Amino acid sequence: MKKTFVLVVLFVLPLVAYLFFASGVNNFGKLPVLTENIPDISELENTLSLDGKITILGFMGSGIQQKKGNAFNLNQKIYKRFGDFNDFQMIMVVEEGHQEDAELLKKELGELSNADKWHFAFGNGDEIKSFFAQLKTDVNLDDDLSTPYVFIVDKDRNLRGRKDDEDEGVKYGFNTTSVAELNNKMEDDVKIILAEYRLALKNNDANRSK
Repeated sequence: MKKTFVLVVLFVLPLVAYLFFASGVNNFGKLPVLTENIPDISELENTLSLDGKITILGFMGSGIQQKKGNAFNLNQKIYKRFGDFNDFQMIMVVEEGHQEDAELLKKELGELSNADKWHFAFGNGDEIKSFFAQLKTDVNLDDDLSTPYVFIVDKDRNLRGRKDDEDEGVKYGFNTTSVAELNNKMEDDVKIILAEYRLALKNNDANRSK
């Protein structure tokens, strides 16, 4: 019995500790705010809002057909994991005239998972460029008004990201072309912001019960 206990202490506990601390760069504390008070998406689509939601915001422009693979990556690695959480949504900004492409993409995503929280906001070229510029990131839109990067926006319309990413320094968005980046970085950061709001909710409940 003593021998088993010693083996557990020597081998199992260090492994558990390693996995715990290696599970993410930002597991402790809040996810930094990089841009405060970005515009509401209702400026483009009056049926949608960023207020009160944790939003994964992307820009597909007129390139939906070319960015389908990115959407599927995002759906599999992020949406499937977190889509059941309350107040979580995906919003993709698309150029006017591509509504049918957006509807087809949502239908295809719906064959892989419940796509109820996938939404699309439409605007013309100038509107999309203006909205994107106000995110104040280091990412540029391509000529088709799209980017493979998506962004985490909190319930107060602040863009969240990393200030000390090991590869990029300040990290505004996540490249949906890279499954590794979605797995190793974005998933971790979405966990953090969800945990942040769950903790705030618990604290509020505790204060009410006093």
